[in-house]
Amino acid sequence: MFFLSRQTVSRHRSLYAGSFVALAVGVFLLGLAATATAATIAYRGPAASAITVTTLGGDGAAPRQIRVPFSDADVSGLQVVLNMVGAISGFITIFVIASTFAFAVASRRREIGLLRLIGATPRQIRRMVLGEALVVALAASLTGAVAAQLATPLLLAKASYTELAPVKLEPASPWIPLAIAVSAGLLVAMLGARSAARRAGRVGPIDALREASLEPPRIGPVRIVFGLLFMGGAITMLSLIRPSSGDGAVPLAMFTPMVMVIALTLLAPLVVPLVGRLWALPLVAWTRVSGRLARSNVVAAPRRSASLAAPILAISAVAGSMVLSLSFAADSAGATIRDAVRAPIVVTGGAPVAGPGVKAVDAAVPLQMVRIDRDDAELEDVEGIDPAVAAQTRDLTALAGGIGRLTGNTVAIGKEMSGFEGYEVGDEIPLVFVDRTPIKLRVVAIVKDAFGVNASLLIPLDLARKHASKAQPERQFVLPADGVDPASLVKQLPDAQLAADWEADQADGVRQGNQFGLVLLLGPAGLYSAIAIANTLLMGSLQRRHEFVTSRLLGATPAQLRRMVLWESSLVGAVALSLGTAITVTVGILIRHAMNAGLADVPFTIPWGVLVGIGGLCLILAVGSALAPTTYILRRSQPSAVME
Repeated sequence: MFFLSRQTVSRHRSLYAGSFVALAVGVFLLGLAATATAATIAYRGPAASAITVTTLGGDGAAPRQIRVPFSDADVSGLQVVLNMVGAISGFITIFVIASTFAFAVASRRREIGLLRLIGATPRQIRRMVLGEALVVALAASLTGAVAAQLATPLLLAKASYTELAPVKLEPASPWIPLAIAVSAGLLVAMLGARSAARRAGRVGPIDALREASLEPPRIGPVRIVFGLLFMGGAITMLSLIRPSSGDGAVPLAMFTPMVMVIALTLLAPLVVPLVGRLWALPLVAWTRVSGRLARSNVVAAPRRSASLAAPILAISAVAGSMVLSLSFAADSAGATIRDAVRAPIVVTGGAPVAGPGVKAVDAAVPLQMVRIDRDDAELEDVEGIDPAVAAQTRDLTALAGGIGRLTGNTVAIGKEMSGFEGYEVGDEIPLVFVDRTPIKLRVVAIVKDAFGVNASLLIPLDLARKHASKAQPERQFVLPADGVDPASLVKQLPDAQLAADWEADQADGVRQGNQFGLVLLLGPAGLYSAIAIANTLLMGSLQRRHEFVTSRLLGATPAQLRRMVLWESSLVGAVALSLGTAITVTVGILIRHAMNAGLADVPFTIPWGVLVGIGGLCLILAVGSALAPTTYILRRSQPSAVME
């Protein structure tokens, strides 16, 4: 049977070329993320750039030693980005492979029916299809793994000495990460082909005698049940995106669209024709014949239309939700900074601020400390403050305890850390200073979170200077004396600006950082999706030669056929983008509500250019990838070819 599978793959090279390209690129991205992650894990750096601490243990966890790198040798940021790139790429890969294999089987319905007619059993058909998937997956996975290994040094060279990895990274042993990538590629291909194989086994011998290759009007109950289960899971996740979710709202906003896309893809043979009919109403009224034919093709072949729409739906929903969520996150961060700063003037740098018009200066000292937990240890941003001054220049409203008790070996923590770690007023937190001095600080206050203004841990200024004597303030909040105009005082102080301008700069910095993260996260997945969209549409058009020639025999001109393909691919793209837009809008509304609770006058920034660009690029790829092979086929095929 494996020999037969190899022969059928060889015979249908053009059909399986799309699956090969899609899987090879997917394994390449997974392998690249895995080998780069291995390099970050293998990095040790000099001993002076890290602190080794022992965890507390307890509740079944034994104490263990953990090496915590300082920020100038910390590559955990790159690890997080690579893990997310791998997750998004893996998600897109599953969709593309499943849709391409489903499309390949749907295109061979008559051939499979012929095999059933000459005696092949459903079990033999399933084994043949799975064997074909294994042949393609082996070749594609090995190709992708080799390409990933060759590209790893270039990626590490580009990632070294950046904000995410401020050190030089060297390639680690590639065998384990590439083995994981190859195994993942084989697993994804076999899972994607499994449903297609089951469907192929249900093709009856009578299908070989049909001239029209119409698809069954219904989909299986198992697919409907799983589609509804995933839809229920997505709705549950959407209900959890609320103010009480805290920072968990952002991960929910990023991963819920993936679950929603899975549900819609499973139900796509039901959903796509329905939405396609709506979009076709103005098209039929405008174009009549070509638009009517395009609508009929979309409605009469729901599985093929669903396979073509899947990659567009996946990337539009995932990318759109991520773009909108991060834009609203930047809006929320800007409003938080604005509400947290009370001083009208901000001076950048650590130069002493003094003068006749200055009433008070909040010259907080930033430092880092290692916080030790029961089973883990993390590097935390800490700020040494004078609570009497800081309480006047920024919002340090205590939700529990009192900021005035911040003296000696004490600490004030943010609401988020209190919620995640379970700290309460009176608890002691084990910490280690950068000079390797261990200490236990008692929590005396839990204050409002203010990203960009307050650090997660606030300690007394004299305690901070005792262990970080060379630390200098990064910015200072200045209160002018009574009767002094802040605008006039700003002109007298070096590196000073009004708080409103400083807050705007901070908000712009957050937005630019989010855009950089978007490029890192969505760049590979977007490129892969573009290849997948073009690949799937090319496969679909190249399999329609017989249909085009038959239409020519019935009197259709090449221009009419091209218009039909134009409207058909536009309809599929419009349906997929409509569903992706619905997911994006739903997630955007919920994440904005969750982030802006308790804030007033939050800006409302929608990155129309990026969102419209994603939709437009998907539509151009869909139409171009369908029209190009159609034009090629019509030029090289004559109507008499239908008699061959």
